[in-house]
Amino acid sequence: QVQLGESGGGLVQAGDSLRLVCTSSGETLSGHTVGWFRQAPGKEREFVSAITWSGALQRYGDSVRGRFSISRDNTKNMVYLQMNSLKVEDTAMYYCAARRTVTMQTRTSDFRIWGQGTQVTVSS
Repeated sequence: QVQLGESGGGLVQAGDSLRLVCTSSGETLSGHTVGWFRQAPGKEREFVSAITWSGALQRYGDSVRGRFSISRDNTKNMVYLQMNSLKVEDTAMYYCAARRTVTMQTRTSDFRIWGQGTQVTVSS
């Protein structure tokens, strides 16, 4: 069974970059579409990005498109979210999620397995 863990969050200044990493401590992430979501206090969980199992398809939320980039290395069982030009409004808990499927998924309800999250805080 896939058990997800996120790392790479932290406190940065606006304009800085961070790279988040999602990995599975159990079953391999191969064969799974993996997504990144975020949730700020008092707000709904928001889609950030997703990547299909082969890495051939990526999708981004409107608020991060052009600044964030998702990639994966199935040999290392890792999915990355490179976040550039961070803004104060990117501050949130970031979660990775997975679903065993070959198709793109972007809705919160599409994903069955979730990590515990990593906090990203961007100061002005």
